[in-house]
Amino acid sequence: MARVSQEHLDARRRQILDGAALCFARNGFHATSMQDVLKEVDLSAGAVYRYFSGKEELIAAIVTEVLEEVRAAFEAAGGQSPPPPPDEMVGRVMGGMLGLRPGLTHDGAAVFPRLLVQVWAETLRNDELSKALNEGYSKVRTVWVQLVERYQEAGMMRADVPAESVARTMIAAVQGFVAQMALFGSAPVEVLQEGLRGLMSMSGPASGAPDGSRAG
Repeated sequence: MARVSQEHLDARRRQILDGAALCFARNGFHATSMQDVLKEVDLSAGAVYRYFSGKEELIAAIVTEVLEEVRAAFEAAGGQSPPPPPDEMVGRVMGGMLGLRPGLTHDGAAVFPRLLVQVWAETLRNDELSKALNEGYSKVRTVWVQLVERYQEAGMMRADVPAESVARTMIAAVQGFVAQMALFGSAPVEVLQEGLRGLMSMSGPASGAPDGSRAG
């Protein structure tokens, strides 16, 4: 019997993950059965279980992969010196994530936002998934902290604000925009970019200013 190539194995795994992602984004984790996934990918149970032991492992694999792609995308986009402005970087990464796999759509929109909202809800009851999400989020946050520190060194951001705080806020802005896309309908990434530019144009009192200086 001829050996199956690694390329074939990778393609089959990709097929299963993409089919499962469509099912989960469309119907949610609980309403989706392994039978639904088998039907979506048009494979036998044996072919699918060769790669994944069940629905829980499929969910964890999708979450881990998405977060790793987000981390790698921000890391690559921030490789320039100095890095591009935050609004440009976020737009570039978000646009790339939404167009990563054009075939993965639901009602004409990318499944990425719907899938992430499903994942966030599932982590409240699934300890293993929560662990995978926390590990992935930690890696993304680490990259963002490093990016903020570079912005501060380049004079592109205030240096008197902890990089960790800025990183968490930037991530929260992206998460909130993704949630809006999932709940209220798709919106151009430019909307998020414009909002970030507007917020970054604001200035506040310098650190260490007397309390009285804030009074009107």
